[in-house]
Amino acid sequence: MIPQFEAAETAALLTPAAAADALADALRAGLDPEACPQRSALPVPGGGELLLMPAAAGAYAGVKIAGVAPGNPALGLPRITGSYLLLDGPTLRPLALFDGAALTALRTPAVSALALRYLAPAGRPLRLVLFGAGPQAYGHLEAVREVRELAQAVIVARTPAAAEKLAEYARALGVPARTGSPADVADADVVLCCTTAREPLFDGRLVAAGATVVAVGSHEPDARETDTALVRRAAVYVESRAAALREAGDLLVPEAEGSIGPGHISGTLADLVAGRIPAAGAAGCPQLFKSVGMAWEDLAVAVAMYRAAGDTTARGSAT
Repeated sequence: MIPQFEAAETAALLTPAAAADALADALRAGLDPEACPQRSALPVPGGGELLLMPAAAGAYAGVKIAGVAPGNPALGLPRITGSYLLLDGPTLRPLALFDGAALTALRTPAVSALALRYLAPAGRPLRLVLFGAGPQAYGHLEAVREVRELAQAVIVARTPAAAEKLAEYARALGVPARTGSPADVADADVVLCCTTAREPLFDGRLVAAGATVVAVGSHEPDARETDTALVRRAAVYVESRAAALREAGDLLVPEAEGSIGPGHISGTLADLVAGRIPAAGAAGCPQLFKSVGMAWEDLAVAVAMYRAAGDTTARGSAT
């Protein structure tokens, strides 16, 4: 049987920074996100959605089968479910099976962390405003700590108790933290949006020039976490132009309004990693990184986890 990694085992294989390194390495090796297959989505009776995300690059291939079940949290179950099957590329022989939700909970913050390495202000502790209090919010808090020193974290969530719980967790990590409101974005250096919102979370006119906003909560063309005012003001970065123009409601809604055009995208993650555009982004305006989540990212992180698992086994056998 192939190795199977449950949620806790999957989560323990890599840090967010190591996962971000794996993403950067894949891009430097020549992986082209624009050529990545798009996800397939199948509506499931009861309000859920089944996602199929295949990818192949270098010596590996893989596929994530993920379920999105909005009603699960009310039942005490995770909103995201699924599995990731990693394959040997030349033979398509199965190599490992990872917990899909745990992989996603690591991969998405790692993508954001990689973008923040290039876009977030450097050289001083940063003020963070974090929208959301679910698994992605916790993952993003941990990830941003690995790429930037934080002066403060302000947690904004629909449920005050959940916001306070995440603030307590941040304080336990050594980050001064409190709960807050959407107006706190006015004083933020970094704003992270990790929610299931379908409408903008805050007034984009309040975001300071030079601040960085990361939005990861949606891959649907009619759902968004940021408003038209921010998108119009910002230098916009994405994982892939093709994927963003299919799935990023944060950009597609303003485009449908006639407020921006497809050319409003300033660059991609691959452009940042390759140094094709300035690492500091455009001067005098906010930076917006909009992520929809892509199959190549799952593959890059799964390969790194597989290698890390092999290294751990080898070290254990040597002792």
